[in-house]
Amino acid sequence: MVGIVSYGGYVPRRRLNRMSVIQEMGWYIPALMMVANGERSMCNWDEDSLTMAVASARDCISGFDKSKIDGIFLATTTPPFADRQNAGILATALNLREDIVTADFASSLKSGTTALISAVESLKSGEKKNVLVAASDHRRTKSASFYEMWFGDGSASLLLGNENVIAEYKGSFSLSLDFVDHYRGESQKFDYTWEERWIRDEGYAKIIPQAINGLFKKYGISIKDVAKVVYPCFISREHKGIAKKIGASKEQVVDNMHEVTGETGSAHPLLMLTAALEQSKPGDKIVVASFGQGSDALLFEVTEHITKLAPRRGVKGSLENRKEEASYAKFLKFNDLINAETGIRAEAATQTALTTLWRNKKMILGFVGGKCKKCGTLQYPKTNVCVNPKCNAFHTQEDYEFSDKEAKVMSFTGDYLAVSVEPPVLYGMVQFDGGGRTLLDFTDCDLENVQVGQTMKLSFRKKYYDKDRGFTGYFWKAILK
Repeated sequence: MVGIVSYGGYVPRRRLNRMSVIQEMGWYIPALMMVANGERSMCNWDEDSLTMAVASARDCISGFDKSKIDGIFLATTTPPFADRQNAGILATALNLREDIVTADFASSLKSGTTALISAVESLKSGEKKNVLVAASDHRRTKSASFYEMWFGDGSASLLLGNENVIAEYKGSFSLSLDFVDHYRGESQKFDYTWEERWIRDEGYAKIIPQAINGLFKKYGISIKDVAKVVYPCFISREHKGIAKKIGASKEQVVDNMHEVTGETGSAHPLLMLTAALEQSKPGDKIVVASFGQGSDALLFEVTEHITKLAPRRGVKGSLENRKEEASYAKFLKFNDLINAETGIRAEAATQTALTTLWRNKKMILGFVGGKCKKCGTLQYPKTNVCVNPKCNAFHTQEDYEFSDKEAKVMSFTGDYLAVSVEPPVLYGMVQFDGGGRTLLDFTDCDLENVQVGQTMKLSFRKKYYDKDRGFTGYFWKAILK
């Protein structure tokens, strides 16, 4: 039996109230009021598609033996690197084995489901036992546009394997069609889109039903055999229209999440599938379809193992962990849509020494420290000498992962003089449970809410961006648990 073994989800904590866009830009495009209900997810300034993929993947593989993962596929249309394997960075951040297959799936919003099918095929061949699929997108648009209101940021991950399967893979049907509803040229920052009516009538309304009905015909089932059907469509009216075309009832159709996240690109079918799995029971059949230069439609059947899966944050937990953002100006700055003064201190050199990054990749990207084999002392970073003054042994440290350890705040500072997109810069000394301490930046928290003794956990984030060379540097930061 091959299928989904675990799931994980991540939606950024910040949610932009769509009415804040109307308040600032309604004078410019009054019609935006038509889609201003609810809120959309938005990345913090130090988040992108890769950091979100790390977050959802960590949620997905929590409690599993990482050494058994044989491959990792990352699907995104907004990769931080055009020519550096993003899945390789993800694997390093997760501290996976080096002898695994990593691959990026890109250039289409259906890349998430395509990666899912590819993972299943590699498992069915017997070459792999467990493959992790992560889909993530940080979708930038021009300001004050309908797409700014429709889109959102998020990630979902699925671990596929052949043991303790919670949702068995039953089959798939794919369409490859060069239907161009939008595109982004090689040197362009934003998507170019065609008119909504074209996308609605010739795209969503025809392609998704064709894929789902093709799946039904291929495997001899009907909509009556399905408990839940998942498909993306940011046009709410057409989302309901597709349900009518395939004969699905309101109860069978999973919500498109417009009012709570917006559409999260290549991640959205997997994010909606995760939401469906959170509410499913053994025996339920779930159909998930994607959209983007065609469509993939996949069929899963939930097994009794879903009742044994340990709780995880998933979509439900991510949606509950929210902070409303009423400042549209902050959203614009976080997405580099306004050019604000950052001061002379921001002119400091940010070139990354690639040799240093390579030699210290475990320490920087994986947050791996050391444990003394002689006295058991934990420390970060790992060094040649044990920091325990009663030990001071040489070359006795073995690798020790700190990324999944909780820590307590020992001291902290709110620095208004340091360069920051959102001052003040928060940082402090943290003490890890079991031993080890280090100085870290804090994120996703406010100065007035931080206290000595509070419990923190680690989150993989952007540390800096070298605009001259187009290089994003990553590191781990502390967030309130």
